[in-house]
Amino acid sequence: MNPRNGLNFSGGPGALPESVLREVQQAIIEVPEVGLSVLGISHRSDWFAAVVTELENNIRSLLGLGDDYHVLLLQGGATQQYTMVPMSLLLPGGAPADYLDTGYWSAKVLPEARRQGPIRVVWSGQDNGFRRLPVDEELQFATTAPYLHYVSNETVEGLQFHRMLGSDEVVRVCDMSSDFLSRPIEANRFGLIYAHAQKNVGPAGVTVVVVRDELIKNAPEDLPGFLDYRSHARAHSNFNTPPVFAIYVVLLVTRWLMQEIGGLNAMDALNRTKAALLYDVLDSSESFYQGRAAVADRSLMNVAFNLSNTALEQRFIAEAEAAGFSGLKGHRAIGGLRASLYNAVTLEAVEKLASFMADFRHRQQR
Repeated sequence: MNPRNGLNFSGGPGALPESVLREVQQAIIEVPEVGLSVLGISHRSDWFAAVVTELENNIRSLLGLGDDYHVLLLQGGATQQYTMVPMSLLLPGGAPADYLDTGYWSAKVLPEARRQGPIRVVWSGQDNGFRRLPVDEELQFATTAPYLHYVSNETVEGLQFHRMLGSDEVVRVCDMSSDFLSRPIEANRFGLIYAHAQKNVGPAGVTVVVVRDELIKNAPEDLPGFLDYRSHARAHSNFNTPPVFAIYVVLLVTRWLMQEIGGLNAMDALNRTKAALLYDVLDSSESFYQGRAAVADRSLMNVAFNLSNTALEQRFIAEAEAAGFSGLKGHRAIGGLRASLYNAVTLEAVEKLASFMADFRHRQQR
């Protein structure tokens, strides 16, 4: 394997586990039980039907969900969900849905939702530059809202909710694209969760949607088939030609989570250790490294930080790349630096990055 694969701190697509990459390598040549490359296996084959069934069951098992939830493997990324959610859940002439505006990706959701019906922005972090998340006292949710929508982890700004929002009286809808299956959650208290795969659970091309059955039963009857959750539920994610390869890789990642990692509690403990190690480098640097997010809202997935000037940041990136580290440049929207610590990023890789950062600081401060 290319050693750079082990030092991939990209914000997305993110790293994949080495054992999964080895299985994928074999499957591209030949899936042993089929005798064909995974890239050429029919989406109508019995083998692929078994892949989908196992993956649905694995995700239910990891999240502790029963058969009253559908697990859908869709296309269009999280971006398509920005539209599908309000198309399905906003009621004509009804009360507005509640939305939170907590960062770059939350802001992307709002205009798409407004195209479908009324929404209300309960809180926005624009005035503080999206450097913190709201405390409970700042949030006044409407009990009449058809649903509450929020993003659990903002990858660009490095912000993450470490609590569940809202009440069980109103349907929770959450974009968990960048922290899905990274920690245990009370999934049965959400009406709908969506997550594109290319952070923690697989390659680009597939989006996981977990939706309560009763929630989609009352969706409008005139929805286009491709944008109707019921179409995909009835077809077990085979309504149209699905991304067979991407779905297969997600299956392998869920097996890795269950069999090698030991479930979401173990994954969470490892992710917390990785994040603590890197945040300690920031906090002990005497402001050489400047964390972007408020301490209480720091993301376990994305560590966003700055140096004192752009020239020094560019030097950091150049030296990091020469040392074999990949993906440390901040998002184009805000610049700076960012280390993404998704599930497949190993503790060893984070230790190497922490050591590099300490060494870089000492060399610059001589």
